[in-house]
Amino acid sequence: MSKKTIPFDYVEPLGARVLVRKDEPKRETKGGIALPETAEIPTITGRIVTISRQVELDEDFPIKQYDKVLFHPKNAIPVDFEADNQLFVVPVEDIVAVFRRKSADE
Repeated sequence: MSKKTIPFDYVEPLGARVLVRKDEPKRETKGGIALPETAEIPTITGRIVTISRQVELDEDFPIKQYDKVLFHPKNAIPVDFEADNQLFVVPVEDIVAVFRRKSADE
């Protein structure tokens, strides 16, 4: 008897963690030089996909879904959820910066 695999609908991080979709690796330098497919400039930026309940309720971490963040990859755990995604569960203390834009009022 074989068991049918049921696909998951979403990934929910637990504890003080967030789910980040890592940005695509750069294929061109800032100067416009195209890089070969085998070369990769490591990126440690990404977008917050979802945040844990603990982080959502903690005012010390002013991050929200879809924020672009800079994160330290050492403790990031890759998630094999979808073949083409680069999802990582990242401890919130490894989020080192959030990219912000000034509002028109400032």
